[in-house]
Amino acid sequence: MNPMLALRQYQKVNGAAQTSEASPHRLVQMLMQGGLDRMAQAKGAIARNDMAQKGILIGKVIDIIGGLREGLDLENHADSLADLDSLYTYMSRRLVEANAKSDPEIIDEVARLLITVKEGWDAIPDPQQVP
Repeated sequence: MNPMLALRQYQKVNGAAQTSEASPHRLVQMLMQGGLDRMAQAKGAIARNDMAQKGILIGKVIDIIGGLREGLDLENHADSLADLDSLYTYMSRRLVEANAKSDPEIIDEVARLLITVKEGWDAIPDPQQVP
């Protein structure tokens, strides 16, 4: 059996198991980490001059950020979440630009922004884990 194929299959099954058991708080953390991972992979694709893979990976990050943005409860908390909504929109626009220009520095900029958001989210206790 191809070891890389086996690893991918394990990751797929393991990821599905983690997702099915995760709290909504943990799912957001996993999305953010997934975005960071894909950005790192996209930078690797740029370095290898693999433009097709770069586009796929950046597209996945844009989808992840879109998912995070869709999860914002703007109906009930528009005032407090407007800035985060705008930040997610900015991050998506910058990723489109990074894809068009194959610019790893723009990817780094977006990664730093997402890390900052993730650090804030990670500092919030998971309501399902608090006794």
